[in-house]
Amino acid sequence: MSTVAVIVVTWNSASVLPGFLDALPDGMTGLDWRLVVADNDSADDTVEVLRTLAPDATVVQTGRNAGYAAGVNAALGAAGEYGTVLICNPDIRMREGCAKRLVDSLGEGVGIAVPLLYEEGSDTPHRSLRRESSVARAFGEALIGNTRAGRFPRLSELVTDPAAYRGPTRADWATGALMAVSGDCLAVCGQWDESFFLYSEETEYCLRARDRGYATQLEPTAEAVHLGGDSQVSPRLWTLLTLNRVRLYRKRHGPLATAAFRTAVLLRETSRAALGRPAARAAAAALARPGALRRTPGP
Repeated sequence: MSTVAVIVVTWNSASVLPGFLDALPDGMTGLDWRLVVADNDSADDTVEVLRTLAPDATVVQTGRNAGYAAGVNAALGAAGEYGTVLICNPDIRMREGCAKRLVDSLGEGVGIAVPLLYEEGSDTPHRSLRRESSVARAFGEALIGNTRAGRFPRLSELVTDPAAYRGPTRADWATGALMAVSGDCLAVCGQWDESFFLYSEETEYCLRARDRGYATQLEPTAEAVHLGGDSQVSPRLWTLLTLNRVRLYRKRHGPLATAAFRTAVLLRETSRAALGRPAARAAAAALARPGALRRTPGP
């Protein structure tokens, strides 16, 4: 049985790591695996927690807050030989057998497998599947909201059909909190794009994999709890997410289409800012500034 490299990127993650590590053995049941963690210069006790609770883990200290994609690349570089990688956020809690079900679902055109995700304390699966961005979808979400628009595939990125989450379902991309990636897919696609400091890096990788013949697929028998982040409530992180979404679109489309897409995203954020949402207000202001897409801002 080939080894699975469990890749984790940490930054001030001391509070969530014990729960991740406690769930890891059950989540990896049936697999030969090793843990490789890239720490992006945490200012808390992240590294000490790892050395105490996971003394056999390989810990790569990047020496700076290098971003998520750079952390993934650093960990992959230190992982040695492996057949498959499991890329995890430290706030993931895998349920028993999750990883093996993901690994077993790879192949036959599937290069990336993702689990059914639940938010903490919820029995309702998170809508983690997405369609590729388009101008029509951006305007659809701006005008009627992504949940309502999700019923119409041409008008929303969000896959809302409950049936899509009951069986193996392929999508353009999926939430990247936990994903298994085959060795073949990694060999063909190469490193993650470090120009995205945070957000859209998993989208770019899934789309790049799809372009090279490797699909992203949900495996609903694999389950995990995602504690989640604060991107939707933090103006700084929501701004970063919004800008990177447009930056990724620009990488894949021409200037006229990008201008239309940016306008649609700005319309959405402006309309939500008018409803009193500070995160949307910050994102709209940033997106309206000339030169906002020239680089990925970090925290």
